[in-house]
Amino acid sequence: MPATLPTITPDQLCVGLYVHLDLSWWEHDFAFSNFKIKDEAQIRALRALNLKQLRYDPARSDCLPAPLVDSVTTPPVEEPPVDPESQARQERVEKLRHLRSRLAEVDRRFIEASQRIKTLNQTLRSRPEDAMRQAGAIVSEMVETLLGTPGVVLHGITGKAAEDSYFHALNVTVLSLLLGRQLGLDSEACHSLGLGALLHDIGKLEVPSKVLLKPEPLTRPEQQLLQMHTDFGLRMGQKLMLDDEVLRIIHEHHEHCDGSGYPRGLREAAIGRLSRLVAITNHFDGLCNPLDPRQALSPHEALALMFKQQREQFDEVALKAFVRVMGIYPPGSLVQLEDERYALVLGMNPTQALKPTLILYDADIPKQEALIVDLAQEPKLAIARSLRPSQLPLEVLEYLSPRRNLSYHIEPNHKPA
Repeated sequence: MPATLPTITPDQLCVGLYVHLDLSWWEHDFAFSNFKIKDEAQIRALRALNLKQLRYDPARSDCLPAPLVDSVTTPPVEEPPVDPESQARQERVEKLRHLRSRLAEVDRRFIEASQRIKTLNQTLRSRPEDAMRQAGAIVSEMVETLLGTPGVVLHGITGKAAEDSYFHALNVTVLSLLLGRQLGLDSEACHSLGLGALLHDIGKLEVPSKVLLKPEPLTRPEQQLLQMHTDFGLRMGQKLMLDDEVLRIIHEHHEHCDGSGYPRGLREAAIGRLSRLVAITNHFDGLCNPLDPRQALSPHEALALMFKQQREQFDEVALKAFVRVMGIYPPGSLVQLEDERYALVLGMNPTQALKPTLILYDADIPKQEALIVDLAQEPKLAIARSLRPSQLPLEVLEYLSPRRNLSYHIEPNHKPA
């Protein structure tokens, strides 16, 4: 996106203009930060943001901005002085209201999508053609959303994934598509990637639930049976006449580049390109959402473990790209600053990975007025460590979490490298 786009005032907005909002995703209610104005309601909402100027893209607009109307000179109205502290407090309240509203909407959409995946799984055997149509539609919507407009906000909802396997399938699909986008995959490759990620565990339909849901360590025969889900899935996928790329993801998503994976112990060159991406996202979500929630790692811990101790298992280029997508401290991470204050990571800064935007905990400030701090603008503040929810006092966790179940969300607010 050119840095020299012309600017207009809110009075010049009109239907057909393609505008760019230089705001963080939680500061407005629009689905995207860049879009073409389609009706008067959007113009009213844009003006309600009280911005002095907006950028617009002439090449993507259907019309010119409305002309500036010369205002009749009227005597200035003397306004009462504004208390800077009250104004700042009100702005924080509004930002947090937007944030919670956006997260509630994203939660709703993900729950709806997980229910569609549940229906898909229930109809795989009885109505396979219907199931494949549903799967294709779900993936097409995700691909269109991801590739259609840079700056889209996506949230991987992990709070319930341990309770509901359909959330795991959804998380892996979203994360895989984000990774594919970061690596510059085209729409067709992204569709195969998304479909393979969505269906990667269909073979588990053939594994008894007493094995899938067993909280204690599996016996060796049980472990061998569970690992057979990749072969079961391949056979099911062949019956559904899925294309080769999708079949490879289903069969190879547990293969490791160092040969330590299963079912065939393949090494890097023998593993499909898209399979190597799903191997990363599937493993990451498994670390964040294990069957036993007490063993769950924070997103930051999961990334650190994969990058520092398990790097040989994964495609090096794809793993580094995944870290870029997620950020060193993925949004939703709980952290402690060097001055010992607690905070929640809201959004990452692509140019300064260690300087994300945070919500700070302060017992003296009401939750609805919590401080939002961009560490890129605060050179004296720095993150000391990442924390798990269980490491925070309950009152801090309740204060910081924008939703009841803490989860991670992703803001890919920059173009693929």
